[in-house]
Amino acid sequence: MLQLKGIIPAIITPMHDNGSVNHEVFADLLEYHLKIGASGFVVLGSTGEYYALSNEERRQVMKTAKEVVGERGMLMAGANGSSTREVIEQVQQAVDCGYNNLLIAAPYYCLPSQAELLSHYKAILAAFPQITLTLYNYPVRTNTAVGMEIVEAFKDHPQVIAIKESSGELLRAIEIGEKYSGKIQLSCGSDDQALDFLLWGATSWICGPANAFGPQANELYNKFSSGDIRGAQAVMRKLFPVMANLESGKFVQKVKYGTELAGFKSGPARAPLLPLTDEEKTEFRKVFELAQ
Repeated sequence: MLQLKGIIPAIITPMHDNGSVNHEVFADLLEYHLKIGASGFVVLGSTGEYYALSNEERRQVMKTAKEVVGERGMLMAGANGSSTREVIEQVQQAVDCGYNNLLIAAPYYCLPSQAELLSHYKAILAAFPQITLTLYNYPVRTNTAVGMEIVEAFKDHPQVIAIKESSGELLRAIEIGEKYSGKIQLSCGSDDQALDFLLWGATSWICGPANAFGPQANELYNKFSSGDIRGAQAVMRKLFPVMANLESGKFVQKVKYGTELAGFKSGPARAPLLPLTDEEKTEFRKVFELAQ
């Protein structure tokens, strides 16, 4: 079974000022994160603005990541949509690009029941016996939770390896970490709870803020892994103002701006997302500097 370990940036998709994908900066960003300790990447995730890209752009983003990363890190592709048919098409595209690790949330807008969601995932797994699946529980984005009955149903399925838990419900994460240890890996998707997740059995942090705060995220994980819990707590304490600011709204724009402050020309987010105001930039710059 693929083991998810360490910091896995949910990588942004850098843009030129004209809105086209900036593959040169994307490649530089991937190289940088490999150098400072990332164990892999999620491409075409929420932070990567997959929803705003055309299929051809998605293919090119996956191609660039594959060419840059090669065998030096794990690559996982987001494959999401509003119907089973659409998600299967996205998975097929990812597989065609050489990706066998998929991160898939519940379909959005259609509000499937848990039985329907279970059927949805089973259809994907049956269509692609070669893939590994990380469930993605992010109900604030999809309006549908990947319920515990889904986790229970897949606890012994050889293709279902993990869950990225982004519900913000720490008790749920604790239950998964305790009850499904050795069966379903727990990956932190609630950034402000990263240390708590590690304490309760998470082995990885699929992290959007790592785009801009890669050194801090890796330091937290490394200190925790070495047994320096208080050191990890000190890093998390420095990151709390950042997390609070990110969770207050305009997450993607702020992560991109933070990545720019970290030295990479990340460019604008795509419409309908609007640029940060000067005031919002000033406020974010303050917490960015405090976290250094």
